[in-house]
Amino acid sequence: MLSGGSCSLSTPPLLISLLDSKSRSFTPHTANMLGTLCTLITALSYISCHKLVTQTAPSVTVTKNEKATLNCNIAREDGYHVSWYKQISPEAPQFILRFHHSHSSPDQYGTGFSSDHVTSKASSSIDYQLLISNVQEGDSAVYYCATWDDTAKEWVFGQGTKLIVTDPTLPAASLTLFPPSPAELQADRVSVVCVAEDVPTGLAELSWLLAGNPLSSGISTASPQRQPNSKFRLSSILTIQTAHWTSDKDLSCQVTAAGSTASKSIRQSDCSR
Repeated sequence: MLSGGSCSLSTPPLLISLLDSKSRSFTPHTANMLGTLCTLITALSYISCHKLVTQTAPSVTVTKNEKATLNCNIAREDGYHVSWYKQISPEAPQFILRFHHSHSSPDQYGTGFSSDHVTSKASSSIDYQLLISNVQEGDSAVYYCATWDDTAKEWVFGQGTKLIVTDPTLPAASLTLFPPSPAELQADRVSVVCVAEDVPTGLAELSWLLAGNPLSSGISTASPQRQPNSKFRLSSILTIQTAHWTSDKDLSCQVTAAGSTASKSIRQSDCSR
């Protein structure tokens, strides 16, 4: 066991996404990093002894135009920069910046990011912060910090922090529900589809309810897809027992994003009118 680290059997986080990323200039160790990634992807699993990078808050919620602070602890100081990444699934992670605690400000920014909106600080040699000022809906994403582990010869990532930017003035998403086809009613189970359009952010939560009671099984929700207007489209399929549908109870689809919630219900009798 290494001091400030751990030994574990794991699959490297974000490996495939990082290889797909267009940013290739995020650290001075890019060649080492990509070589390590390619080797690891070809293996089914690997055993690594690495330092533990921790992001203490799984999620942070702030109101539009406020300031967001995300924290990262790298366990021990090895002399390497800490890099930050932003990801809106299913898109590849974007490199934001890199920073070392001995510097007064980040020395490198990724494409589309600048110091007037995002920066990084350190309260100690192992405690780093990503600071985002005047947050907007587009800042809603999952943020990862990472640093190079010279002992294990690999990059180590934090588990990610979800930043949720709320704006009560935003209109809720537009929902459309599609009932089962008549042919499906002859089977034991039927499917209902919910399509949400103009979702304000890619970080949205979609849920299903039957007669007001939340459902947790039979749900298949796709990753958000960016629309031409920069908003998002989200779709979900719910498979339930035919008896639940024919009981004529309200079946509801609910989408929450940026602090606003849209809900739409359907029942079998609505489809026969």
